[in-house]
Amino acid sequence: MSDVRQRTEGEGKEPEHTHPAIEHSHDHWHVSHHHKGGLLGDDFEHRASWHTHAHNHAPLTHSHDYSQEEEERDHAKEAHIHDHTAPTEHLEGIAGSYHRH
Repeated sequence: MSDVRQRTEGEGKEPEHTHPAIEHSHDHWHVSHHHKGGLLGDDFEHRASWHTHAHNHAPLTHSHDYSQEEEERDHAKEAHIHDHTAPTEHLEGIAGSYHRH
């Protein structure tokens, strides 16, 4: 898969920065959207689950309104996206969040 150039449109309080790819292990969250019914498709609830295993994060360029210190400290509190069949493979295909932790 080819490399995609990431950039931000505008900047938050923390300037645009890039995190390299990384593999690590920690307890982390996953969130799903559960449709409760309704004709318009807008009646959803969040369902959270958590577990621990080695996983990776693809490189990420972004900006935000909180400090990089908070970003590092709170990484395990963020919902993660990754392939559970091979959570430490296929870095270029993961679109989830990444932080050095």
